[in-house]
Amino acid sequence: MEIVSPPARDSSGNAAGTVVSIRGNVVDARFDGALPALTHVLRAGRSNEMALEVMAHLDTHHVRAVALTFTQGLAEGDTVTATGDSLTVPVGDALLGRMFNVFGDPIDNGPPLQTGMRWPALRAPTPLSRQRAGDEIFTTGIKAIDLMTPLERGGKAGLFGGAGVGKTVVIMELINNMVGVHEGVSLFCGIGERCREGEELYREMRDAGVLDSTVMLFAQMNEPPGTRFRAGHAALSMAEYFRDEKGQDVLLLVDNVFRFIQAGMEVSGLMGRLPSRLGYQPTLGTELAEFEERISSTENGAITSVQAVYVPADDFTDPAAVHTFGHLSSSIVLSRKKASEGLYPAIDPLASGSSMLVPDIVGQEHYDIAREARATLAAYEELKDIIAMLGMEELSRQDQLVVNRARRLERFLTQPFNVTEQFTNYRGRLVKLEDTLDGCRRILNDEFRNRPESALYMIGSINEARR
Repeated sequence: MEIVSPPARDSSGNAAGTVVSIRGNVVDARFDGALPALTHVLRAGRSNEMALEVMAHLDTHHVRAVALTFTQGLAEGDTVTATGDSLTVPVGDALLGRMFNVFGDPIDNGPPLQTGMRWPALRAPTPLSRQRAGDEIFTTGIKAIDLMTPLERGGKAGLFGGAGVGKTVVIMELINNMVGVHEGVSLFCGIGERCREGEELYREMRDAGVLDSTVMLFAQMNEPPGTRFRAGHAALSMAEYFRDEKGQDVLLLVDNVFRFIQAGMEVSGLMGRLPSRLGYQPTLGTELAEFEERISSTENGAITSVQAVYVPADDFTDPAAVHTFGHLSSSIVLSRKKASEGLYPAIDPLASGSSMLVPDIVGQEHYDIAREARATLAAYEELKDIIAMLGMEELSRQDQLVVNRARRLERFLTQPFNVTEQFTNYRGRLVKLEDTLDGCRRILNDEFRNRPESALYMIGSINEARR
């Protein structure tokens, strides 16, 4: 009769295994007893400083894990220890004003974190029976967004654009305005972005006095793909605590969702899965849904999310952009053409849209003004080729009026931001929705027909044009 030896255990009683192969960020380990469950964390290294997440069971004795930390120094034959749990992050009021990595460790050179509560990073979404339908507008103080693509309280909005069109700047302004307009908590999640941007954002928020109501979590672009893949879920667990336990509204800003998808693509490639269209992982839709479906409203509070989405080569048919569009209630498209004309924020009102822009939610007046403004800008877009070839003089009197209104609307919808004051020398403006509607109504009524276009450029309310 074969004698089966008991599974190895470490000094704390956790199951111990052995590294059998290492291929970059992928580690295969053998366990003689029960295998660690999927998504459970393994520890390795001399002081257990290395973290690995179980991604697949290869057979009855072997697991394949993806590293959440760098694996330099790990060798075949080294011991790995099963923690018996998945990745957890700290939660609580002590997080406010601090910056963390994906493990919940402070990275702002501040004092040790004083909280004993930890929640799993991977949690199930709120059941449908507890979710609340969105019928409230989340005002941002940014004219082009509040007028054309109003955000849903407890909804998801996407900032789509290629490189260098201003996605991060809009997100930084939203954080600044969150404290000025809404008494809630802001949570910034940086996925695969530059460490320089994180340091600048931390310093600017500290200098502006808004850091005390903000939590920041970063997984930088030089970190392993497993870390970037879990950063969004870790930030969501922190946000869910403030919503469910404290009853607060949370503004969750994610920069950049494409980097989350890209990290999933890297993990999928490391696991040896066959790629799907354009090299994306075959599980793209599922992984994105697991993340997006956790963002919702309940009776206690709401998590309102604004997500920057990098669009590769400005191609909006890319699978990453297409899959993300399906989860959003508002889509804000940033245009390189608008940016080249100096119209900031470079929001394209004709390509952007919101499911909230209906009379029952925003009111009949807002709906009518937005619809007329969109029609005016669309008519101007159609006339641009004629103007380029023949000039304004060949247009009919009615078309000339349309062009006049559209060009003034375009300039009125520009806005100086608080976070760019040092670069533009324009004092930042936070504009109320009523002032935005009033300005657009008066422009559409030709009240500013004889005023120069420059008088409407980079102002707040329309009354500033008078001066």
